[in-house]
Amino acid sequence: MRRKPAVAGSFYPAESEELRKLMDLLCGDPPLEKVSAKGILVPHAGYIYSGKTACKVYSRVRIPEKVVLLGPNHTGMGPEVSVYPGGLWETPFGDVEVDSGLRGVLVSEKLASPDDLAHLYEHSLEVQLPFLIRFSEGSFRILPMVIGHLDYDRARSLGRRLGEMLKGEDALVVISSDMSHYIPAEEARRKDRILISAMERLITEDLYYKAVQFNITMCGFIPAVVGIEAVKVLGARRGILVDYTNSGERTGDYEKVVAYAGMVFV
Repeated sequence: MRRKPAVAGSFYPAESEELRKLMDLLCGDPPLEKVSAKGILVPHAGYIYSGKTACKVYSRVRIPEKVVLLGPNHTGMGPEVSVYPGGLWETPFGDVEVDSGLRGVLVSEKLASPDDLAHLYEHSLEVQLPFLIRFSEGSFRILPMVIGHLDYDRARSLGRRLGEMLKGEDALVVISSDMSHYIPAEEARRKDRILISAMERLITEDLYYKAVQFNITMCGFIPAVVGIEAVKVLGARRGILVDYTNSGERTGDYEKVVAYAGMVFV
C-alpha cells in the first residue's frame, strides 16, 4: 500500500520541476551550519502562505535517518491516534519509505492503530515531505502519525513513550501545526505568544491547558504536547522560535489571518 498525494496541485505544485522552482524562490540559500535538533515545529498551510517559515526551520536542521511526523486530524476520520499502515508515501520528488519497525512497536503496545482513513486526505504531514527531501543529505524513513483529541495525560504519556522508543536512534520529531486561525493579526500574535512561551520552556501542561482556557486555535497543540514530551526524553532543553508570520503578509488582509510559527527544539 502506498499513500498518494492528496493536496499536490493545491497546497504545492504537483510537478517536480515547478515545485523545485517554487522552493528555490521560497528558501533561498541555506545557512552554512546545521544543528542536530531533537525536534521542530513547522506550519502546514499552502506553500505561498507558510513555505518561507518552513524553509527557515528545515534549512537549519540536519535531517537524520528517521523522521517522526506528528500532525492533527483535520478530517475527523479514523482512530484517535493512527499510523499509516502502508510502506510508501508518494511525492513529486519520489517515494519516501515508512518505518515499519517504529510503527510495529506503537501498534503492538496499543498506543496507535494502523489506519489509512485518517491519512487519506490529511495535508498536515504530506506537505512536510518535499521540505524533508529538499534538505536531506541522504535517505530517511518516516513514521506518519495523525493525532485526534487526547486528554493531557494521554498525550503526555504517548510522547514520553515515543521518546523512549527513539532513544539511541538517529531521529527527528516533526510537529506540524499552524497557530491561531481567522482572527485579527494582533490578537493572533498576542494569543500565540502564550503558547510559544510554553513551547520555548517545554512546559506542555501550560501549552495544553492555556490553549483550551484562552480558546487559542492552534490546530496541532495536542501533537505538540506529544512531540515536546518526546524531545524532552531525548534530551531537549529548550525551544527556539525561528520565525512567526501570518497569511496577511501574503493576502494583505490582517483582519482574519492564519498565523504560522517555526521552532527548533535542542
